[in-house]
Amino acid sequence: MLSRPALIVVSGPPGSGKTTLAHELARLVGCPAVCRDEIKEGMVHATPGFVPGPGDELSTRTLPTFFGVLDLLLRAGVTTVAEAAFQDRLWRPGLRPLLGLADIRVVHCRADARVVLDRRRRRLRDDPLRWAHGERSHDDPAQHARDYDAFDRVSLDVPSIEVDTTRGYAPALDEIAAFAAARRT
Repeated sequence: MLSRPALIVVSGPPGSGKTTLAHELARLVGCPAVCRDEIKEGMVHATPGFVPGPGDELSTRTLPTFFGVLDLLLRAGVTTVAEAAFQDRLWRPGLRPLLGLADIRVVHCRADARVVLDRRRRRLRDDPLRWAHGERSHDDPAQHARDYDAFDRVSLDVPSIEVDTTRGYAPALDEIAAFAAARRT
Protein backbone atom coordinates (compact mmCIF):
# COMPACT_ATOMS: atom_id res chain seq x y z
CA MET A 1 0.00 0.00 0.00
CA LEU A 2 1.35 3.38 -0.97
CA SER A 3 1.42 6.22 1.50
CA ARG A 4 -0.05 9.57 0.59
CA PRO A 5 2.14 12.37 -0.69
CA ALA A 6 2.78 15.41 1.44
CA LEU A 7 1.64 18.93 0.58
CA ILE A 8 3.92 21.40 2.29
CA VAL A 9 2.12 24.75 2.33
CA VAL A 10 4.51 27.68 2.72
CA SER A 11 2.57 30.78 3.66
CA GLY A 12 2.95 34.23 5.12
CA PRO A 13 2.58 37.89 4.23
CA PRO A 14 4.27 39.30 1.12
CA GLY A 15 7.99 39.76 1.73
CA SER A 16 8.15 37.28 4.61
CA GLY A 17 10.57 34.97 2.80
CA LYS A 18 8.10 32.38 1.52
CA THR A 19 9.40 31.88 -2.00
CA THR A 20 13.03 31.54 -0.97
CA LEU A 21 12.12 29.07 1.77
CA ALA A 22 9.76 27.11 -0.52
CA HIS A 23 12.50 26.54 -3.09
CA GLU A 24 14.98 25.54 -0.35
CA LEU A 25 12.49 23.08 1.14
CA ALA A 26 11.68 21.59 -2.27
CA ARG A 27 15.39 21.06 -2.89
CA LEU A 28 15.96 19.48 0.52
CA VAL A 29 12.83 17.30 0.46
CA GLY A 30 13.34 16.35 -3.19
CA CYS A 31 10.10 17.55 -4.75
CA PRO A 32 8.72 20.35 -6.91
CA ALA A 33 7.81 23.80 -5.64
CA VAL A 34 4.66 25.35 -7.08
CA CYS A 35 4.59 29.09 -6.48
CA ARG A 36 1.46 31.11 -7.14
CA ASP A 37 3.32 34.28 -8.18
CA GLU A 38 5.53 32.35 -10.60
CA ILE A 39 2.43 30.94 -12.32
CA LYS A 40 1.05 34.46 -12.76
CA GLU A 41 4.40 35.74 -14.02
CA GLY A 42 4.38 32.93 -16.61
CA MET A 43 0.88 33.88 -17.75
CA VAL A 44 2.00 37.44 -18.45
CA HIS A 45 4.11 36.19 -21.39
CA ALA A 46 0.97 35.03 -23.20
CA THR A 47 -1.15 38.09 -22.34
CA PRO A 48 -0.11 41.09 -24.45
CA GLY A 49 -1.15 44.42 -22.99
CA PHE A 50 -1.77 43.00 -19.52
CA VAL A 51 -2.33 45.65 -16.85
CA PRO A 52 -2.09 44.44 -13.23
CA GLY A 53 -4.51 45.56 -10.58
CA PRO A 54 -6.84 44.31 -7.89
CA GLY A 55 -8.88 41.43 -9.30
CA ASP A 56 -7.15 41.60 -12.71
CA GLU A 57 -7.79 38.83 -15.24
CA LEU A 58 -4.58 36.95 -14.50
CA SER A 59 -5.10 37.00 -10.74
CA THR A 60 -8.52 35.50 -11.37
CA ARG A 61 -7.06 32.79 -13.65
CA THR A 62 -4.05 32.08 -11.43
CA LEU A 63 -5.99 30.71 -8.45
CA PRO A 64 -7.72 27.78 -10.23
CA THR A 65 -4.54 27.07 -12.21
CA PHE A 66 -2.50 26.92 -8.99
CA PHE A 67 -4.93 24.51 -7.33
CA GLY A 68 -5.31 22.50 -10.55
CA VAL A 69 -1.55 21.93 -10.68
CA LEU A 70 -1.51 20.92 -7.01
CA ASP A 71 -4.45 18.54 -7.53
CA LEU A 72 -2.75 16.94 -10.55
CA LEU A 73 0.55 16.44 -8.73
CA LEU A 74 -1.02 15.09 -5.55
CA ARG A 75 -3.28 12.66 -7.46
CA ALA A 76 -0.12 11.39 -9.17
CA GLY A 77 1.44 10.81 -5.73
CA VAL A 78 3.92 13.69 -5.93
CA THR A 79 4.96 15.32 -2.67
CA THR A 80 4.82 19.06 -3.39
CA VAL A 81 5.74 22.38 -1.81
CA ALA A 82 3.01 24.98 -2.46
CA GLU A 83 3.85 28.63 -1.87
CA ALA A 84 1.53 31.63 -1.76
CA ALA A 85 0.30 34.31 0.61
CA PHE A 86 -2.38 31.91 1.88
CA GLN A 87 -4.87 34.19 3.60
CA ASP A 88 -7.56 32.12 5.24
CA ARG A 89 -10.76 33.36 3.57
CA LEU A 90 -9.26 33.16 0.07
CA TRP A 91 -7.22 29.99 0.28
CA ARG A 92 -8.85 27.57 2.74
CA PRO A 93 -11.62 26.71 0.24
CA GLY A 94 -8.97 25.60 -2.27
CA LEU A 95 -6.89 23.71 0.28
CA ARG A 96 -9.75 21.80 1.92
CA PRO A 97 -10.36 19.43 -1.03
CA LEU A 98 -6.65 18.56 -1.01
CA LEU A 99 -6.92 17.20 2.55
CA GLY A 100 -8.19 13.94 1.07
CA LEU A 101 -5.24 13.65 -1.31
CA ALA A 102 -2.22 14.47 0.85
CA ASP A 103 -0.79 14.87 4.30
CA ILE A 104 -0.82 18.65 4.55
CA ARG A 105 1.46 20.61 6.81
CA VAL A 106 1.80 24.38 6.98
CA VAL A 107 5.01 26.37 7.25
CA HIS A 108 4.04 29.90 8.23
CA CYS A 109 6.70 32.55 7.55
CA ARG A 110 6.98 35.79 9.42
CA ALA A 111 9.63 38.44 9.92
CA ASP A 112 10.03 41.82 11.52
CA ALA A 113 7.71 44.24 9.66
CA ARG A 114 10.59 46.66 8.98
CA VAL A 115 12.66 43.89 7.41
CA VAL A 116 9.68 42.87 5.27
CA LEU A 117 9.22 46.46 4.13
CA ASP A 118 12.88 46.66 3.08
CA ARG A 119 12.60 43.31 1.25
CA ARG A 120 9.50 44.42 -0.63
CA ARG A 121 11.08 47.73 -1.65
CA ARG A 122 14.23 45.95 -2.83
CA ARG A 123 12.18 43.36 -4.73
CA LEU A 124 10.20 46.05 -6.54
CA ARG A 125 13.44 47.78 -7.48
CA ASP A 126 15.43 44.67 -8.49
CA ASP A 127 12.92 42.15 -9.87
CA PRO A 128 11.50 43.12 -13.28
CA LEU A 129 8.73 40.51 -13.01
CA ARG A 130 7.16 42.03 -9.88
CA TRP A 131 5.19 44.51 -12.00
CA ALA A 132 2.90 41.60 -12.96
CA HIS A 133 1.42 41.65 -9.46
CA GLY A 134 0.57 45.34 -9.33
CA GLU A 135 2.62 45.54 -6.17
CA ARG A 136 2.94 49.13 -5.13
CA SER A 137 5.77 50.93 -3.49
CA HIS A 138 5.40 51.19 0.27
CA ASP A 139 6.18 54.76 1.19
CA ASP A 140 4.24 54.75 4.44
CA PRO A 141 5.90 52.38 6.94
CA ALA A 142 3.00 52.74 9.39
CA GLN A 143 0.46 51.64 6.74
CA HIS A 144 2.73 48.79 5.73
CA ALA A 145 2.94 47.64 9.37
CA ARG A 146 -0.87 47.75 9.67
CA ASP A 147 -1.27 45.73 6.45
CA TYR A 148 1.37 43.25 7.62
CA ASP A 149 -0.31 42.82 11.02
CA ALA A 150 -3.70 42.30 9.34
CA PHE A 151 -2.51 39.22 7.44
CA ASP A 152 -5.08 36.47 8.13
CA ARG A 153 -3.08 33.24 8.08
CA VAL A 154 -4.61 30.07 6.71
CA SER A 155 -6.34 28.00 9.36
CA LEU A 156 -6.50 24.25 8.85
CA ASP A 157 -6.43 21.49 11.43
CA VAL A 158 -3.05 20.16 10.23
CA PRO A 159 0.48 20.20 11.64
CA SER A 160 2.12 23.60 11.37
CA ILE A 161 5.36 25.33 12.20
CA GLU A 162 6.16 29.01 12.64
CA VAL A 163 9.36 30.24 10.96
CA ASP A 164 10.94 33.60 11.63
CA THR A 165 12.91 34.70 8.56
CA THR A 166 14.12 38.03 9.92
CA ARG A 167 17.75 36.84 10.12
CA GLY A 168 18.03 33.47 8.41
CA TYR A 169 15.62 30.82 9.66
CA ALA A 170 14.43 30.21 13.20
CA PRO A 171 14.02 27.31 13.67
CA ALA A 172 16.97 26.26 11.52
CA LEU A 173 16.48 25.08 7.95
CA ASP A 174 17.26 21.44 8.81
CA GLU A 175 14.50 21.46 11.46
CA ILE A 176 12.02 22.98 9.01
CA ALA A 177 12.97 20.38 6.38
CA ALA A 178 12.53 17.57 8.93
CA PHE A 179 9.06 18.91 9.77
CA ALA A 180 8.21 19.17 6.05
CA ALA A 181 9.42 15.64 5.25
CA ALA A 182 7.91 13.94 8.33
CA ARG A 183 5.37 11.21 7.64
CA ARG A 184 2.21 11.00 9.67
CA THR A 185 1.85 7.81 11.64
